[in-house]
Amino acid sequence: MKRILPFLLFILLASGFWAATQRPKQADTSTISFAGDDDTSGFARAFEPRDFQFPLDHGPHFDYQTEWWYYTGNLQTKTGEHFGYQLTFFRRGLTPGVSARGSEFGTNQIYFAHFALTDAAENKHTFVERFSRGAAGLAGANGDPFQVWIEDWSAQALDGAGNVVRLQARDGEMAVDLTLQATKPVVAHGDRGLSPKSDEPGNASYYLSFTRMTTTGQVTVRGRSAAVAGESWFDHEWSTSALGQDVVGWNWFSLQLGDGRELMFYQFRLADDGIGRLSSGTLIEPDGSARRLSADEVQIQADDTWVSPETGAEYPARWRISIPSAQIELTVEPWIEAQEMQVSFVYWEGAVKLDGLSNGAAVTGNGYVELTGYKGSMKGVF
Repeated sequence: MKRILPFLLFILLASGFWAATQRPKQADTSTISFAGDDDTSGFARAFEPRDFQFPLDHGPHFDYQTEWWYYTGNLQTKTGEHFGYQLTFFRRGLTPGVSARGSEFGTNQIYFAHFALTDAAENKHTFVERFSRGAAGLAGANGDPFQVWIEDWSAQALDGAGNVVRLQARDGEMAVDLTLQATKPVVAHGDRGLSPKSDEPGNASYYLSFTRMTTTGQVTVRGRSAAVAGESWFDHEWSTSALGQDVVGWNWFSLQLGDGRELMFYQFRLADDGIGRLSSGTLIEPDGSARRLSADEVQIQADDTWVSPETGAEYPARWRISIPSAQIELTVEPWIEAQEMQVSFVYWEGAVKLDGLSNGAAVTGNGYVELTGYKGSMKGVF
């Protein structure tokens, strides 16, 4: 899974002009329709595992309604300054397939993106949101060679297989220019890449990740650039699916342990504060081998909370994660608490650090956590 993220369907003005030129940190949702009950007939659905082919499957799947490419990572300067970054691209199809219109201005694809930097030393989290339509070169995605972009924000393969990628994004005095290289094979989550969202047949996604990508480049904050190095995580997911009936949000963890293991786990949060039985994850070993984790194998206990002074949402802010079958006992906490994304829908996504035990030995590491549905149910967004 990574997320069953809500894809925003813009209301097209009669003149054909989209609000893509507006880049407020808090979007005007009066111009946005959240597509929760729109017609999905004709779109493909994920019913069973499939054979993946790369680099094509790093690229877009226009027969499916929704798709996202998620890059997150933890980076350090030579002097020890710590930064977290998020650069994510989302696609929504209005109709299945590629638009039949011959004009370069004709499109049936909508794109939006989120870009954020966390400066741990300054205790500051900065974020921005962009929207565009997939026409006239404003935004788009390709498979071979792999590329996804919105204006001058982009992820672009530097090799034929799509294992090495350059990320570029700039907004005012904030920017990243990073090169990511996968150090392990692609991980196919769930059942060989098929990640169910409910018991309904076809209500599932295809979910792939590079769980550890060596990262180097430049980070710019407040107009000051610095060389950085660290590790990133890449999630790619596509589907024609929705949240299960009783689900109001999710908690998603992507953790990179210092002993070479990685852990992805997501919890479906229910309306009664319970955890959905389809919650699931993957444990990746240093050699790249991976195994699926069921909901009853992983215990996650929140030990602290943080309340956003801007939105009033209360989020968990420190976790204990126990996986006895993998000999994992971890404490996970944010690098800074205030990493809320106050964009068209409010959620928390931020850099975290960890320590504890893995295979009986002390371990530290970093990762990213995403928390949704704490500022109202996500059911209203789909």
